[in-house]
Amino acid sequence: MNSEQTKTLEALKFAIQMEIDGKKYYEQASQKCEVKVGKDLFEWLASQEDLHRRTFEQIYKSIKDEKTWPEIDIKSVPGNTANTIFAQVNKATVCKIETPRVELDTIDKAMDMENKTYDFYKKQGEAAVYEVQGKFYGDLAAEERKHYLALVDYREYIIDPVGWFTKTEHHSLDGG
Repeated sequence: MNSEQTKTLEALKFAIQMEIDGKKYYEQASQKCEVKVGKDLFEWLASQEDLHRRTFEQIYKSIKDEKTWPEIDIKSVPGNTANTIFAQVNKATVCKIETPRVELDTIDKAMDMENKTYDFYKKQGEAAVYEVQGKFYGDLAAEERKHYLALVDYREYIIDPVGWFTKTEHHSLDGG
């Protein structure tokens, strides 16, 4: 096995472990979550981590067995959006959380995890030897950025639900 292949396989092993750890964290977060939209978001993120892990395992197997990087389009995976989770939120479900600190700490840690995976995938994409490899990691980094932004959106919802609705629904407070 050449050194480039060894480096690639090691990076994939690391990515697989990050996704396993992320899924575990999000499953635990969804169980602790006091807000339905947060519970749904963390469950969705756990499923995304599992999807990414399976994809990495497929790539790992292809490189190990066939010595080639397979073409995988991460963008074509259905259900790859948190928008549907937030679309279910309406004014009747304004967040009334009694202990936001625990929820905010959970979100902050999740945001940190998403930033770290984003940085890792971006770096892997920039160091890629094959075009398909670079595209895959670039697309995956973009996915991680979307996960981060969904967490930012949820954090804003927890901190200021009324402000979140105003921003989300683009209401004008003009009065004229």
